[in-house]
Amino acid sequence: MNLLGRLPFPVLYLLSDIVFALIYHVVRYRRTLVARNIAGAFPEMTRSQHSGIGRRFYRNLCDYFFETAKLSSISDNEMRRRMVFTNPGMIDSLLDNHRSVAVYFSHCFNWEWAPSVTLWSNHSDDPSVRFCQVYRPLANKSADRWFLSVRSRFRSVSLPKRGVFRDLLRMRRDGMLTVTGFMSDQKVSHLDTVLPMSFMGRPTEVISGTEVLAAKLDLAAVYWDITRISRGHYSITTHMLAEHPGQLPQGELTRRYISHLEATIRRDPSNWLWSHNRWKQVHHPTSR
Repeated sequence: MNLLGRLPFPVLYLLSDIVFALIYHVVRYRRTLVARNIAGAFPEMTRSQHSGIGRRFYRNLCDYFFETAKLSSISDNEMRRRMVFTNPGMIDSLLDNHRSVAVYFSHCFNWEWAPSVTLWSNHSDDPSVRFCQVYRPLANKSADRWFLSVRSRFRSVSLPKRGVFRDLLRMRRDGMLTVTGFMSDQKVSHLDTVLPMSFMGRPTEVISGTEVLAAKLDLAAVYWDITRISRGHYSITTHMLAEHPGQLPQGELTRRYISHLEATIRRDPSNWLWSHNRWKQVHHPTSR
C-alpha cells in the first residue's frame, strides 16, 4: 500500500477507473445490496435515477481506496489544498474556552482525510490538546497496523472503541483538551448503545453511545458536513450540534446528528457508503 501511495494522483485515478470497471461490471460487488439500500432511501426516484446514484457511488468507492493509499506519502500542503476545512475557527474557539469536543461525522467520502483537521487548527502543536478518532480494530492485523499508521499521518491518535470513555477520561484528568471524531453512522454491533429512529425514511437502530459519552464528559458536540467538490477535492464545514449535550433531552443530540447527516446524503447521495447492510429487513417500494 505504501508503494501504491507514492504514485501521482493521475495514475491513481487511472487505476481507480480500471478497478471500477472490474468491481462494477465483472465482480458486481454487493450490487444487489447497494441497489436495495438506495431504492429504499429514495422511493420517489426512478429506477434510472437509482442506477445513476449507484454507479457514481462505486466510482467514489474506488477513488476512496486509492486516495486512502495516498495518505502514506501526501504532503501537508497538498492535503490542505485537497481537503479544505471551511470554518476551523469553530473548534478552535471551543478549545480557547477550555472545552473538549466530540465530532460527529460519517462514511462520506473521503472520511479518511478528515484527520487533516490538525493542518487547519491553531492548536495542532499545543501539548495540552489531543486530536483523536475512535476506531474499530480490524481482524486482519496487518491491515489494522497500516490503517493506524496512515490515520496518525497528521499527528492524531486512534482510540479503540471499547476503551474510548476510559481514554478520554484519563486525558481529561491529565489536564488535556480533546477533539475526538466519532463515526456514528455505522451498522450497530451487539455492544452498541442504540436509539430506534427514522433514518432515510426507514426505521433504524442508530448508535447513541456518542451522545451518552458526550453528556457524561460534557463535550461540546459538532457535526462535520463533508462535501465532494470534485475528484480528489473535498471540504468540511463544522456545524454546532450542542455546546452542553447533557442539558438536552435523551436522544435529542442523536436526532440532531441524523438530521444533519440526512441533509448531507440527500445533497449528494453517491458520496455516502451504501454497501453496508444497515437495514437488514427493509420493505422498499418498487422503482417507477
